[in-house]
Amino acid sequence: MGQETVECLVSTDDEGFTYNNQVSRLTAIQEHFMIMEAIRRGVSEERLARTLNVDMAAIRRKCDLLDGICPEAVQLLKEKRACAGAFREMRKVKPMRQIEMAELMVAANNFSAKYAACLYAATPPEQLLESEKPKEIRGLSPEDISRIEREMESLNQDFRLIEESHGRNVLNLVLVVGYLRKLLDNARSSGSFPTLRRHPGEFQKIVETKSLPSA
Repeated sequence: MGQETVECLVSTDDEGFTYNNQVSRLTAIQEHFMIMEAIRRGVSEERLARTLNVDMAAIRRKCDLLDGICPEAVQLLKEKRACAGAFREMRKVKPMRQIEMAELMVAANNFSAKYAACLYAATPPEQLLESEKPKEIRGLSPEDISRIEREMESLNQDFRLIEESHGRNVLNLVLVVGYLRKLLDNARSSGSFPTLRRHPGEFQKIVETKSLPSA
């Protein structure tokens, strides 16, 4: 083109460009609120369906996503990748159980419909919206459901015990790390504490610990 110089942009980021970096992903709850806000401002369902290239039934399902879900459970899951199937399972139980299910999904970092179905299967009858009707889950017999209920209740109890002791264990870790850091500093400066000087690496690992191990 006859140009001797051209303007250019120089990237200092080593990460290669991918289209995924430019995608702003919405959770199902965020999408629900955006659609509801558009409808509130006068955008018709037909126009939304045409713009998003989906059918009217899909728009209505997105609008009805949180029907029967208590606000506390919504708050817990609003930024999580919970699928519509998970909310269908939560809709079958009472609000307090919905909150418990949301807390368990967050703790397990599992927001799939299958996991929500397992939590529903483990729900005691008195916490179901239709407690007089037996739970019907495809592929599971009443005996299977009863066994899942017992196992999940045991897991829930273990989870609560861990949750109660976690704060205390973190505090103990902070105190131990602070104490060991002082001992290591004294050992380096004064030459005392021969055990620390012989095995500094292991104690240094403890000092550098930022959190409790997950397993």
